[in-house]
Amino acid sequence: MSMSTVEPGTKLADRFRLEDRVHESGGATLWKALDEILARPVAVHTFAPDFSRVEEVVTAARLASRLTDPRLTQVFDAADEDGTAYVVSEWVSGESLLDLLENGPVEPERGAALVAEAAEALAHAHAAGLTHLHLTPARLVWTSGGTVKLLGLAVDAAILDLSSEDPAKEDAEGLGRLLYAALTGHWPGDSDCGLPPAPLDDGKICTPRQVTAGVPGYLDAITCRALLQEPRRGQPPLATPADVAEALAEVPRPAPAPVTTAPPALNLHTEAPDGLGMSPMPPRVPSHLAHQMSMVPPPPPPRPQTGAASKILLTVIVLLVMAAVGVGAWTVGKNLGNTPRDVAQSGSAQSPSPSRKPVTVKPVSAAGFDPLGTDRAEKPELAPLAIDGKPSTDWHTDSYSTTDLGRLKDGVGLILDMGKPIPIADVVVSLGNAGGSTVQLKVGDAADLSSLKTVAEKKGASGSVTLTPEKATTGQYVLIWFTRLPPYKGQYRGTIYEVTVHSPGSA
Repeated sequence: MSMSTVEPGTKLADRFRLEDRVHESGGATLWKALDEILARPVAVHTFAPDFSRVEEVVTAARLASRLTDPRLTQVFDAADEDGTAYVVSEWVSGESLLDLLENGPVEPERGAALVAEAAEALAHAHAAGLTHLHLTPARLVWTSGGTVKLLGLAVDAAILDLSSEDPAKEDAEGLGRLLYAALTGHWPGDSDCGLPPAPLDDGKICTPRQVTAGVPGYLDAITCRALLQEPRRGQPPLATPADVAEALAEVPRPAPAPVTTAPPALNLHTEAPDGLGMSPMPPRVPSHLAHQMSMVPPPPPPRPQTGAASKILLTVIVLLVMAAVGVGAWTVGKNLGNTPRDVAQSGSAQSPSPSRKPVTVKPVSAAGFDPLGTDRAEKPELAPLAIDGKPSTDWHTDSYSTTDLGRLKDGVGLILDMGKPIPIADVVVSLGNAGGSTVQLKVGDAADLSSLKTVAEKKGASGSVTLTPEKATTGQYVLIWFTRLPPYKGQYRGTIYEVTVHSPGSA
């Protein structure tokens, strides 16, 4: 087919104006463009006159446009008409996994969470008959809005003319490569993706734990089961994206960045309507501008009028103020003179003392607490994430069949060792958004359920919960104890993103 000239300023479908050429390779060009109808940036692929796979690319893009998973790039338009073929998709801004790995591997749980999101999205795509076949760190993005995006589904393979006899296995291995890169900062693939190649041992790729210290054993095993297609820890290889998603299902997911819901204030009017002479109302300041505006010096007050009437009025006001001050001073002096010395001293002694401000006490350690379970442990490897100061990481319980822990035990929780007995003012617990949790605060001097006393409880809890003891409480161990769990993916699971312990401060 013949292609018309495409250059900056070209408008496609009387709507998409090409602005900046981002990348060009193999006859395909990626542009940043503007959707003039919706006034938003979009990504547009155009193709050289000798590009032979236009029909395949347009078909793949149209199929991808039918998917609704928000973690997959949304395709807005795809056409081959009037001598020009193009594919229009959403413009994604943020940091790719390649960007995140610029200074070395990311935190294991965070990297695994990104890949877990990609695996779930890719499993949905495979269920609809679509594949990726080109999973690289540049195609996995942590967006500026705090979400995960997987770029290039189906379209990348069509552009690059990629195919596979077993696409499910190929994409599972691709997810394994992404996980390996996140854990090690190295790339275990043949192509150059911008990362150093994975080190070899006797011609075989080293496992993540051989490359980077601190990689959890279970993530090392999942990586090898996907990337190397080998059984590990008695578990079979992960042969499909759905298998990888299931294996990573228990990894704590990154919390999305908070988004303000307040719309910007537009066309603010400060004058009275229709000239009625009413005092103008101050303009309402959007919350996201309040801090910035507080740094700006206030405008000077309006200058007073200088007419004769103003001078007379000002004189009267000054005289009234002076008279009021004089009367007030005489009254106070008289009352003080008639007050007995011992009464005055007593009143002085009763002045309120400064209130105590609670202080935050950092726990020495955290552990999953399951004294009633068969293995007496509950996700111990995740427990430190609940006291790391990062709201995007979490500790969570196992998943149970019912809200009352499958009737297997009375409770399960997270226990904190404060290092020594301390007075407890309150404990703030950040839970998941799903309601239905019943959590108790237990405090004691031994990490033993019989030694820990319940001092506070919240039912139907979710979000940020403050547990305050009803009376003075001191102890070395602080236990957040779930007796009922909220729903989670068809089952029930308790989640704690962060725990903050407050102790009464000094006066």
